[in-house]
Amino acid sequence: NMTGKPNRGVSLARGGPCHHRRVAVHVAAYDPDWPRQFAAERSALEELLAPWLSGPVEHIGSTAVPGLDAKPILDMLAPVSDLAAAEAAIPVLARRSYVHAQHRPAALYFFRPAIPAASGPTHHVHLTERGSDLRQERIAFRDALRADPALARQYQHLKDTLVAAVLAAAGIALQPRPPAS
Repeated sequence: NMTGKPNRGVSLARGGPCHHRRVAVHVAAYDPDWPRQFAAERSALEELLAPWLSGPVEHIGSTAVPGLDAKPILDMLAPVSDLAAAEAAIPVLARRSYVHAQHRPAALYFFRPAIPAASGPTHHVHLTERGSDLRQERIAFRDALRADPALARQYQHLKDTLVAAVLAAAGIALQPRPPAS
């Protein structure tokens, strides 16, 4: 990271449809390079997904909010005209190393594994219809955090508190965050 704040991490078993092994989960200080990384990936995705897209690929999740610590995974949402027709994008995204996995009924979910695979995915892409509740909620949440730094700080505190509580319940101590300088 480029902020000078140390990264925090812990090794946890991740469940779910695409994570059935032990991986290191790292929480990184905000990296000002994340928007550039997103812009580069968006260009590639919009070219690949052009036959199905109904709008621009959006950067969502904590890496999309300046100042928020996050798992260094670029979360992206791509609006499509017809989700069933967009299933034809599965082999297209596979050529860019994206793996399709079941996630939710109203979306097609893809992740791009890191090399080495033990470090977890580096990108997530959710294809969902433009008017879907999922899309509206993710964009509204991101925009609210971007527009209100106090709300973003409250959200960061909530994430830190919840992570610490879950880890404590598992008997794992997370190193405390150093004071902001």
